[in-house]
Amino acid sequence: VGDRCYEKGMYEAAKLLYSNVSNFARLASTLVHLGEYQAAVDNSRKASSTRTWKEVCFACVDGQEFHLAQLCGLHIVIHADELEELMCYYQDRGYFEELISMLEAALGLERAHMGMFTELAILYSKFKPQKMLEHLELFWSRVNIPKVLRAAEQAHLWAELVFLYDKYEEYDNAVFTMMSHPTEAWKEGQFKDIITKVANVELCYRALQFYLDYKPLLINDLVLVLSPRLDHTRTVSFFSKDAMQHAAESRDAELAQKLLQWFLEEGKRECFAASLFTCYDLLHPDMVLELAWRHNLVDLAMPYFIQVMREYLSKVDRLDALESLHKQEEHVMEPAPLMFDFDGHE
Repeated sequence: VGDRCYEKGMYEAAKLLYSNVSNFARLASTLVHLGEYQAAVDNSRKASSTRTWKEVCFACVDGQEFHLAQLCGLHIVIHADELEELMCYYQDRGYFEELISMLEAALGLERAHMGMFTELAILYSKFKPQKMLEHLELFWSRVNIPKVLRAAEQAHLWAELVFLYDKYEEYDNAVFTMMSHPTEAWKEGQFKDIITKVANVELCYRALQFYLDYKPLLINDLVLVLSPRLDHTRTVSFFSKDAMQHAAESRDAELAQKLLQWFLEEGKRECFAASLFTCYDLLHPDMVLELAWRHNLVDLAMPYFIQVMREYLSKVDRLDALESLHKQEEHVMEPAPLMFDFDGHE
């Protein structure tokens, strides 16, 4: 009889009948239709059925009784296979704050599972990014890291992305992200810790260039950390190249000459030869010739002298051409002499 009354919308009568037989599940459904949400929640607790909890929870959401909806939701989210439907119900109606509050309250439950921590992290990435890093620091071991990584990348949360890459032992990606987004993601201690663990050694050399561009005053600390993994010859060449570039850009002839002399004192023949062209227009050929002769490097410097000679000859040729042109113009402009007859007439 109670069921027939319920089906015909006679909810008051159905309420009396279900109460009389202690059918708490059907009574909870009936009370929802009557708008008696608190009583519906109380009877859901007695019914102890996930289906009943969902029905009452969704009704409370529709009635904007969010506190009661949360009480019901806490009995639903502990079931991993029910979580998605519950989240969709909230999100489809735009109740993101209420959904976040419910998941936050559920984290302390004894039956809290990975899906809850993961979905809350994703919600933070979308709606409360300022809370995501703290959440990850507390619960990174309880989230699905690949899934949260994608969410952090889509939300451009670079610091959070680096944190997750580090915990997931994707050190190359962590370092690359820090160098690509230094303002948001770079931290000195974290960078020096992770860079020593990368699999791709080329990232170490990229890190050197990154520090030269972004944090030049800290380059010595980085070199000390990386020294066990760096090829020392290549590293010296790297810094020599940077020194040459700096000297060339400075437009300081004295600095370029001192650098050239330093290369010779250190026995860096290749760097000496390379700097002749990098700092070409800052060097005096006579000084270069003297240094090359003193250190028996005339053969090594010969391409430089060939280039100098070619330029000098080109300048001489241009001067000769200008002088010839100037003489031709003078000849054309020279006035013709006037001829007079004996009578004084022209």
